[in-house]
Parts: sequence; structure tokens; C-alpha cells
Amino acid sequence: MKTITIEGQLRTEFGKKATRLFRSQELVPGVIYGGAQEVNFTAPAASFKPVVYTPEFQFVEVKLDGKSYKCIVKDIQFGKVSDEVIHLDLLELVEDKKVVATIPLKFTGASEGVKDGGKLVTKMKNLKVKALPKHLTENIEVDITALKINENIRVEDVKVTNFEILNSPRIPIASVVTTRALRQEEATAAKK
Repeated sequence: MKTITIEGQLRTEFGKKATRLFRSQELVPGVIYGGAQEVNFTAPAASFKPVVYTPEFQFVEVKLDGKSYKCIVKDIQFGKVSDEVIHLDLLELVEDKKVVATIPLKFTGASEGVKDGGKLVTKMKNLKVKALPKHLTENIEVDITALKINENIRVEDVKVTNFEILNSPRIPIASVVTTRALRQEEATAAKK
């Protein structure tokens, strides 16, 4: 599993004035919670780019004053005008404590419906799961090989081990729909 390392400093000053000062120095304030105690820190804004601007699920290792915290991103706040990261919430991973995470879906296989002229429509990009940190994965693979035209794969069809899916089981994840060209082809064949 991919891990991004961020080096920062523990935060001793709080409030609007201190936060404005940090941001003027291109530092982003953040908080790590879920462990033994809450940890407030700042880190350079540039160090958050590989964490924030990616569709991948990854671990974040935050190094502060000789201590290291293994975390996952829980919330990112952006500036209203500039779209820059202004705050980051991280959840510390504790070995025997389950966490809720959003893991991306990876579709594998070539759908029968697509081979027959249909179009694959993905309706969800990720699933919310609850698992122990050691069972978290980069993605959840969904095999679409048997998917035919006008069929769906739903959340309940995804088979996973070692974690619980929290999304509603009846929600469709992907489907193969009939394309306009295929409908015209069928209409032409029906007229003959």
C-alpha cells in the first residue's frame, strides 16, 4: 500500500491570528485524531499535494518532532476563493481499532455487453468500508466480465473479505446500456 510522508511541526499557537500567520508562510494547519491524544500540527502546503490531488487511497505518515503517526485522510478544507488547502483532518490508525474509509473501485475484465455493442456506465467510483487498518487496500476490484446489456452490478454483488461495506446494498455500481447505434441496428433488423 502506498504511503506518503509529510514532515511538519507541532502547533503551539491557535486561533484566527495564528492560522493566518501560518497560511501567509505557506503552511497548512492540520489535526490528527483517533489515537491516544489529538495532535495539532502545521506542514508546508506543497507537501499535501500528493495526498489531496489524487484519486488513489493511500496512507499518510506524518513525522512531527521525532514521532511518527500513520494516518488516513478524513477531511480536507479548501479556501472559498483560492481553492488552496486550508486545513486537513487525519485519522490515526490504531492496529486493533476499526476505521471507516472510502476506497476506490477498480473495474476488471471485458464486459460481454460492451463486446455486443453496449456502453459501460459507472455509477460509483468508490465504496465506504469499515475495516481494521491492516485490511485496508488501495482499491476494491469488481469483475464486470459477465455483465450483459441492460444489466447492473450492485453493491451487494461485490464480494469482499476482511471488511464491511457500509453503502446501501441495492445501489447500482455499474451497468451496460444500449447505445443509439445498437438500437438503430436492432430497429433495422426488425424491419427486414
